[in-house]
Amino acid sequence: MSGIPPVLDPVSCRARQETLRSYLKENDLDGAVFFNRHYVYCLSGYWHGQPLTPTAILVETGGKTSIFTHDEAPTAPAADEVVHYIPNHLFTLKPNLSGCIAEVLNPRLTGLRKIGTGEQTPAAMLSGVECRDITEDYQYLRREKHPDEVAALEFTIQCAERAYAAALQLLEPEIEEVELMAAMHEEATFAAGELLSGWGQDFQCGVPGGFAIRNKKALAGELYILDVGVGVRGYRSDLCRTFAVDGNPTSAQKEAHAKIIEVMKAGEAFLKPGQSCREMYDFVHGALDGWEGYGFIHHAGHGIGLDAHEVPRINPAWDDTFAVGDVVAFEPGLYGGELRGGIRLENNYLITADSFRQLSRFPLDLTLTGT
Repeated sequence: MSGIPPVLDPVSCRARQETLRSYLKENDLDGAVFFNRHYVYCLSGYWHGQPLTPTAILVETGGKTSIFTHDEAPTAPAADEVVHYIPNHLFTLKPNLSGCIAEVLNPRLTGLRKIGTGEQTPAAMLSGVECRDITEDYQYLRREKHPDEVAALEFTIQCAERAYAAALQLLEPEIEEVELMAAMHEEATFAAGELLSGWGQDFQCGVPGGFAIRNKKALAGELYILDVGVGVRGYRSDLCRTFAVDGNPTSAQKEAHAKIIEVMKAGEAFLKPGQSCREMYDFVHGALDGWEGYGFIHHAGHGIGLDAHEVPRINPAWDDTFAVGDVVAFEPGLYGGELRGGIRLENNYLITADSFRQLSRFPLDLTLTGT
């Protein structure tokens, strides 16, 4: 049965606009322009479901919120103005669609001096204003997820868990990686009830990660790391599970799996407001890297929301601290030697006032019947 994605609350969209406006005012910016359709949805409630064509939003510091789309009758409950552009001639798309938006956007920038832009905003096409990239700052601004956003993320998690259930029905030696990935994508799409806005990322067997390879088969004795990000209307989960291809993990694989579960449970104690993310990474790295000769080769997790990786980052390259409203992915793992690909497990959590709430529920077992 397919589901119905929850819609964003217009009041919360307006609150997110005001948070952005406060930042713009503090930084002497007259507005912000984003071409990222995920950000447009987050701020206005308008979901641009057509991936071939762009949409944009202008949030003026002291004025209105305008969206730019070719939709004839868009649902945009938290926008003050809808501006239309024409993306085609007789249904043939024009060659510069962002330029089409810029043509109708530029007149509305008259009188603005400096604006904030995101990484997808074509600043060179915007005229009469100074553009300042605020991509990273905007991640910090929207790190606190409102209840409507948590509901959206929980829905994407449920879609990912449906994909894992489909994978376990098919997983056996000699299955092709592309076949398994396609079945998971089909189930996640059916669960969402619409075209996914994001999909990835690891579907190679016997290695730590990578895209599925044509004609490559899963082999008995290997471990299959499936790290799946499902996006629905911009919001994106990030879950990882590891399965024994033949349903018969070795003693070494079972012991490594048990160690990761142990570290995962202990590491959850760090998921609380005010906790240093670096300290959490140091704990996980210290407990896993070098254990029985295996390696822990990546971050310990990151925030999720509208981007695949966002604030906070459980990574020593940043000095982030957990805060109420963060939704994070925590992903310890071990790689090398007898593991034949490695083991990575990943759950998603909401940071609450005093601790966390686990949002993902799919079992962590290596097999259908347990580790």
